[in-house]
Formats: sequence, structure tokens, C-alpha cells
Amino acid sequence: MPMYQVKPICGGDIKVDLPTCMYKLPNIHAQHGSSCASEHALQNGEVDPAVKALEARQDEIMRKLYELKAAVEGLAKTVTTPDADLDLSSSLSSNSPSSTTFRGTADLDALLGKDLGALRDIVVNANPAQPPLTLLVLHGLLCQRYRVLSTVHVHSSVSNVPPQLLSCLGPRHADSYVRHRFQLGFTLIWKDVPKLQMKFSVQNMCPIEGEANVARFLFRLLAPYPSDPALATQVDSWVDTAFFQLAEGSAKERAAVLRALNAALGRDTWLAGPELSLADIACYCCVLQSGPASSAPANVQRWLKACDNLGHFGPAKPLLQ
Repeated sequence: MPMYQVKPICGGDIKVDLPTCMYKLPNIHAQHGSSCASEHALQNGEVDPAVKALEARQDEIMRKLYELKAAVEGLAKTVTTPDADLDLSSSLSSNSPSSTTFRGTADLDALLGKDLGALRDIVVNANPAQPPLTLLVLHGLLCQRYRVLSTVHVHSSVSNVPPQLLSCLGPRHADSYVRHRFQLGFTLIWKDVPKLQMKFSVQNMCPIEGEANVARFLFRLLAPYPSDPALATQVDSWVDTAFFQLAEGSAKERAAVLRALNAALGRDTWLAGPELSLADIACYCCVLQSGPASSAPANVQRWLKACDNLGHFGPAKPLLQ
């Protein structure tokens, strides 16, 4: 017998519907607005617009990831080398005409090897006290031949760089952040180095030293060396003469080279072969760096004017003033 008895509040049995799940969600198939359009699209073999939007969004994300991957891999080629201690940088690129006198250029893959990942970078360390005029001329010719992403940096070992050196590779390209649209990267780092240095594959190659050797490397991206061994040796001889006697020699050595140039140009229009070659580019830059052109012999002055008429030496002109 219970101790306390409570009377029922309401009579009869009351049925309570207990929930069968913790959370209830609306049935999307019962919505009339979007289901009709989806059913109509499925019946006609079309893709649901929502699926199309999702695929477009995924494609855009993948495109941005690819651009980011290319940019990171390109930066890695510079950052992973000890020469990449950069504290000040200004990214510059150049737009150049698409015409050049050089013909028969080989494919970049055949010259440099295939690279399925990041942009292939040429990284050059140069001393601002001795601007490499030959490399600036060759860079302009490369821009006429290929899609080149050009960049200028300043190393922490250099305290002051003139403005014309910061802009020596031309104005900044509009697509400079989309690296996969370019064929070749040209990075110039103004740094306190005794000799000009260049690296192409910073991961597995030693630097190439000397402006003459770097100029030979870059020129082969424009045109092959003469097939005639004697003519190729003549080109190399003039290149070495330009850098070791005109640029670095004594006044007596420079005078002897000018006499040799005057004699050679009295026989032919160009120094090696029927067309402009690396010999002409190297000697032109070193002649103008060694002294005023008005003091050069007659044939040399005529040859200098012929080089100017080609328009290839425009990038080097501002640095000579």
C-alpha cells in the first residue's frame, strides 16, 4: 500500500510521439523550386548547374595552385643558393620587339634540357661598379626571341645602386606574377663580386665566371656558333681580346687592339663572318667602355655606326653616359 496517493490530473492513456533521430533536416527532394530544374536537366542529359559551378570553382582553385607552385619553385632556384641573400629588390621585366637578325635558333629544350616544373632561371651576379654591357645587349636579343621574365635585385653587400642599373632590364612585365607564361627567367643581382658569375641550374652546377664565358652561354641561346672551326676560333679570339685587352689591358694593349680592329674591319663589314656575331657585340661594348669613340680609327668608327644602326645596343647606351 503506497504511503501517499495522488489523484490523476486527466483521465485516459496519453500517447507521446518520441523522436527517432537527434536532428531533423528538411527533405531536399520535397523542395519544388530546384528539384524541377534538376529533374528537367537530368531528363535532357544536361549537367546540373550546381555541378557546373562546383567544377568551375575547382578549376579556378587548381589554376591558382599551379601558379603558386610555379612561383615557389622559381623562387627556390634563387633562395636555395648562397648568392641569394637579398634585402632589397625591384622586379623589372622588359617588352621588346619580336624581330632580330639572328636565325636558326635551336629549341630551348634541346639547349637547356627539359624542365617540366618551374621556369628555367638564369641568375647573374654582377658588380655595379662594372656593369656587364654585353649581357644587357644579349638580354635584349633574348627578349626578342623568347618570352623572358626579367628581374633585378640588389644584394645586401651593395649599399647604393644608381637608378639606371635598377631599370637596365626594362619596365616591369604585366604578367610577371604568372611565371608559367614565360619560357626563360633572367635574374640580375647587383652584388659585390670580383668577377661576374652566372648560374643556370643552381641545384647542381658550379657558377660560370667571367663576362666572356657568360656571354658565350647566352649567345648560344640566340644562334649557334659557326660550324667552321676556324671561324668559331676567330669569334672566341675576338671575345677574349675584347675582355682581356680592351677592357682590362693597359693603354698600349688597347691601342694595339684598335689597330687590329681597324685592319680587320678594312677587309670585312663584320669581325667574323658575313653577319653580326658575338665578336662584334663584345668588341663594341668594350671599345665604348675603353674610351670615346671619336678617338677610334676610321674603320672602327664606321663599324660602330653600323652596329648602332641595328638597334641591338640600346640597353647598353644609358650606362655609357
